[in-house]
Amino acid sequence: MEKEILEQLQEIKQLTLLGTKTALNMNDLSLLTGLSKSHIYKMVMNKRIPYYKSEGGKFTYFEKSEIEKWLLHYRVKTTDEVENEAANYIITKRERGQR
Repeated sequence: MEKEILEQLQEIKQLTLLGTKTALNMNDLSLLTGLSKSHIYKMVMNKRIPYYKSEGGKFTYFEKSEIEKWLLHYRVKTTDEVENEAANYIITKRERGQR
């Protein structure tokens, strides 16, 4: 019981500190995104995620605002949005055909 409470307090501390950071390391990014460190490493190696290297190239860092943008990059349209686009396309097509 006491161990669980200490672990929860540690997680709360990490999340609180994460909220104040702008530059993240692998552990921070894993905590922020829920992705495993190995998956993040693969994305870095394939240049599928924005990142920075330290001067000697030993450490990898991520800018929090860029990661948040990257996470929200692939927006999926709602069914209503797709239906509206389809309706507008049909209306435009008919109007062009009447001219």
